[in-house]
Amino acid sequence: MKYPPKHHQDSDRNHIIEVIKTYPLATIISVVDNAPLITHLPLIYENGKLIGHIDIYNPQTEYLKDNNDITVLFFGPQCYISPSVYSTTQLPTYNYIRIHLKGKVTAIKDKDALKQSLITMTEFLEKPNPKYTLEPDNPRLDANLSYIKMFEIDITHWEGKFKLSQDKKTSDMVAAREELIRANQESIRQFLDKIF
Repeated sequence: MKYPPKHHQDSDRNHIIEVIKTYPLATIISVVDNAPLITHLPLIYENGKLIGHIDIYNPQTEYLKDNNDITVLFFGPQCYISPSVYSTTQLPTYNYIRIHLKGKVTAIKDKDALKQSLITMTEFLEKPNPKYTLEPDNPRLDANLSYIKMFEIDITHWEGKFKLSQDKKTSDMVAAREELIRANQESIRQFLDKIF
C-alpha cells in the first residue's frame, strides 16, 4: 500500500495527477477587480496541461484566455477520523485529499480541436466501462460548438495536500484508510437519500 509523502505536506506530482484523473471535477477561480469568479467544470490532464470547455454565457469565459492567471482546485475523498478507529490512543482528526494548482490559461479557438476535445473528454469520463460514444458526426455536437469555448491551463504551481494519518503507526494508518473508504461510501448514500 503506497501513501503519499508525510502528513499534510506537498506530495509528488504523480499522486497529484492521479487525483486529477480520478476526481476531474475542478473548481476554477479567476480574480477580476479583487473579486473571485468561480466555476465548476471537469478538466482533463493531458501532456502537463489541463483541458476544459466552458459555456460562452458563463461570465468567467471572458477571462479564460490571454495567459491570464488561474487557480484550480480538485477535491478527493475526505472524512472525520474518530479515535475509536485507531489501535493506539489518538485525538480526533480529519483526513482529506486536496489539490491546489496555479497556472496560465489560454483560449483554444480551433473548432476542430474543440470538437475532438469534447469527444476525448467523453471517452475519458466514460471509462472504465463505456456505455456511450460521442460520434464526430453527431448533429447535436455540431449545433452546440458555437456555444462552447475550449481552454487549456499551463500549470505553473503544483500543491497536493494529502492528510491521511501518515504520522501514525502503520496499522493505524491502514485503519484510517479503511475508515475513509467506509465513511465516504456510507455518507454519499445517506446524503443522497436526504436530498432526493
